[in-house]
Amino acid sequence: MKSYIKAIDYYLPSGKDYNDPNDRITSKIGIYTKNIAAPDEFASDLAAHAANKLFNRGIIEPKDIDYLLYCTQSPDYILPTTACLLQERLGLPTSCGALDFNLGCSGYVYGLSLAKALIETGQAKNIILLTADTYSKYINPKDRNVQLLFGDAASATLISSTDEDDEFIGSFVFGTNGKGAEHLIIHAGGLKEPFSSSSFEEVQDAYGNFRSRSNLYMNGNEIFNFASKEVPKAIQGVLEKSNMNLDEVNYFVLHQANQYMLETLRRKIGIPSDKFSIQFADCGNTVSSTIPIALIRDYKEGKCKNGDRTVLVGFGVGYSWSACLIKLNLI
Repeated sequence: MKSYIKAIDYYLPSGKDYNDPNDRITSKIGIYTKNIAAPDEFASDLAAHAANKLFNRGIIEPKDIDYLLYCTQSPDYILPTTACLLQERLGLPTSCGALDFNLGCSGYVYGLSLAKALIETGQAKNIILLTADTYSKYINPKDRNVQLLFGDAASATLISSTDEDDEFIGSFVFGTNGKGAEHLIIHAGGLKEPFSSSSFEEVQDAYGNFRSRSNLYMNGNEIFNFASKEVPKAIQGVLEKSNMNLDEVNYFVLHQANQYMLETLRRKIGIPSDKFSIQFADCGNTVSSTIPIALIRDYKEGKCKNGDRTVLVGFGVGYSWSACLIKLNLI
C-alpha cells in the first residue's frame, strides 16, 4: 500500500491588512496584503472552512475519513486537543483517529510524513491533514518586525492509499535545533511563564518596535541565518536519498516566508526561477499553510502538473525544518 496527495484546498479569512506598497521594507519582503481573522474567528474555524471546501468538491465524504491530523500553534484550548473538536464539527466518524501537533512553518511536511506512515503501515486509508494558524492574535500591531509578514489561513489536504507501486510521497529529511527557540517565541502564557500583569507591558526595542511578553517575538536576522544554512543542506539530503540531481526535480515549493529570503535561497541553491514557487504577495506568510496554499495555486496556474517530481521544504520556529520529495497526482 502506498500513499499520495489526492487533493488540496485552503481558506483565507475575509479580514484584510495592507502593507504600504511604497515602503522599502514592503518591496523587499514582497508582501502587500494579509488576511486577518476576526476577533471571534479562530484557527479551528479556518480549518473547518478549508476542510468543508474540500468535502464540498465531492472527492470524499466525511464518513470515509479515518484519521485527522491537525497542525496548529493557535489551539482553541490547552486541552482538549482541537482535533477532537474538529472531528465532531466536521462530522467525521467516531472511529476516526485525531491528534494535534504543534509545529509552525515545518509542520506541513511533518504532517505528510505522519500521514504516509499511518497509511503505509495499514493504520488508515484516508487522512485529512489540516493546517491553521492565527498569528495575528499574537502580534503587536506596533511591531513591524512581524506585523508586516504574517497572515492567517488554513489548508486541508486529503492523503489517500493507492495500490500503485509508484512512490508519490517519498524521501524525507528532518532537522531540529532547540538552541534557536529564543529567536521565534511567545514567552508568556504557558506553564513555564504563566500570564501575569507584567506579561502585557509593552517594551520598545532598539528599532522602535513595541511588544510584550505575550506577543510574538522574532529575531529576523537569526532566522535568516538559520534558513540560509539548513535549507540547502535539507534539499541536498532529500536529493541524495532519492538518488536524484537538482536539475531532475521539476518543481520546488519552500515555506513562503518572504521574497528576500526565498530569492536568496533560490540563488544560493541554484534553482531556476520557473521551477520555484513564489506565492505570498496577497496573503503573507501563513505559517503552516504556506506550502499547501502555494502548491495548489501553482498547480491551478499551470506552473506544475501531475507527474512532476516536487521538493517541499518547511523551516522555522523551533528551530525545526523538514524536506521531502513528492510526485504530484492531484484532483
